Amino acid sequence: MLVGRTWRFEVLAEEGVTPAFHGFTPGREIYCFWHQCVLASAYYYRSTHATILISQSFDGELITRTLQCFGYHAVRGSSSRGGGEGLLTLRGVLDEGTPAIFTADGPRGPIYRAKLGPIKLAEMTGAPIGAFHLQPEKAWTMSSWDRFQIPKPFTRIAVSWGQWTIISEETNSQELGPIRDSLDVVLERARERACEYLCKGRA
Repeated sequence: MLVGRTWRFEVLAEEGVTPAFHGFTPGREIYCFWHQCVLASAYYYRSTHATILISQSFDGELITRTLQCFGYHAVRGSSSRGGGEGLLTLRGVLDEGTPAIFTADGPRGPIYRAKLGPIKLAEMTGAPIGAFHLQPEKAWTMSSWDRFQIPKPFTRIAVSWGQWTIISEETNSQELGPIRDSLDVVLERARERACEYLCKGRA
């Protein structure tokens, strides 16, 4: 994607957080981001060859083909169809020492509300969950449920990292909902921090 070469990425993180893919080589981790920043994320992290869970819908097929062009691997499934099988496949991916990625609120929303998939996978494997958001300073925003963003040429894009989510082996099923709520908070903090950072840059 030629336009991606014109984007300028600027990395920021919460105190004590080392951004993955910069401070260390990704391995047996789970990563989450909001669905609206798929395009910027796919370009920025294209060298990781990570595996991402994609829905079995027609739109999911288009996204799968796009991500494969960037070197990603795809597992088909969602919270409503094929999710269990997808999680088992991703567990194998983690066991091989490579990262798994979720669009946390995909494929149909509601926006900024994470599904339980990454939480369940972390419970199954003990892998930590990293949360990030990519916010373009200038973008075309679609009228879709996720307010999908297409960064404009030559724009700045803030890459914002939140705190890691760690799920202990003693976690029971009743605790997964509150953990999901906490992940929502981390992802939203990352998004809001990115927006604030770009606003300060314009001041």
